[in-house]
Amino acid sequence: MKNRKPLRLGLPKGSLQEATLALFKSAGFNISVSSRSYKPAVDDPELEVRLLRAQEIARYVDEGFLDFGITGKDWIAETKARVEVVQNLSFSKATSAPARWVLVVPEDSKITKPAHLAGKRIATEAVGITKDYLRKHNIKARVEFSWGATEVKVPELVDAIVDITETGSSLRANKLRVVDTLMESYPQLIANRAVWRDAWSRKKIHTLALLLEGALNARGKVGIKMNVPAAKLPQLLRQLPALRNPTVAPLAQPGWVAIETIIDEVVVREIIPRLKELGAEGIIEYSLNKVVF
Repeated sequence: MKNRKPLRLGLPKGSLQEATLALFKSAGFNISVSSRSYKPAVDDPELEVRLLRAQEIARYVDEGFLDFGITGKDWIAETKARVEVVQNLSFSKATSAPARWVLVVPEDSKITKPAHLAGKRIATEAVGITKDYLRKHNIKARVEFSWGATEVKVPELVDAIVDITETGSSLRANKLRVVDTLMESYPQLIANRAVWRDAWSRKKIHTLALLLEGALNARGKVGIKMNVPAAKLPQLLRQLPALRNPTVAPLAQPGWVAIETIIDEVVVREIIPRLKELGAEGIIEYSLNKVVF
């Protein structure tokens, strides 16, 4: 990199921070965060990292204060940011499921469908998303911004809320009921449109996207390899669908082959005893950082 400033990368602080930093580590980027700084260190001289609220990142990328970043699809829609969406990243805080913005009421509320919101009061952090939803359903209701702890505002302060959830456990704990889902949201890698038009920047961002996707592909999977008598190979492949397309190579010892493949980690405990029964030896399981298809 000659006479080029590092690309400024915005990453979300808060609930998604640890999951995002872990993903970057699996992708090969070590990011060190100081508790007192929003400028973490990264072991790539072509990058500068900024830790910011996810709600702000899309706007800063749009306006050019950041060159690219990761934020939720929801916050791009909420801020109506004009950015280049480079890659969907299927991860979230606690699970691999997307976060959902949901319309929520108390369990005993008479509101059972969107039409019942007419003339009601709704609290949410996602005011724009909520207003778009109401317009789509031709419903007139009052929407007010919530500064947090939105779930405690019903029914005393508002009739309904629009809140974000991943597992729904917090909503159930507060005796709330979901009426409808407004939006599902995964994080997205986004870039400033002018930055994306630059060939060097686009290549750098595209390479990072490839590595992040490879790290996501590797989640929940492991590599496994073993030695198997060649005569048992057809039987092994018939009985173990997960090994339908393994790498098979002859060993120096006549009559034996080496098999290597990738399988879901949750099935390893069932497969290894069956492999042993079929004559496999030297079975090795190993973790994966990236799987690039």
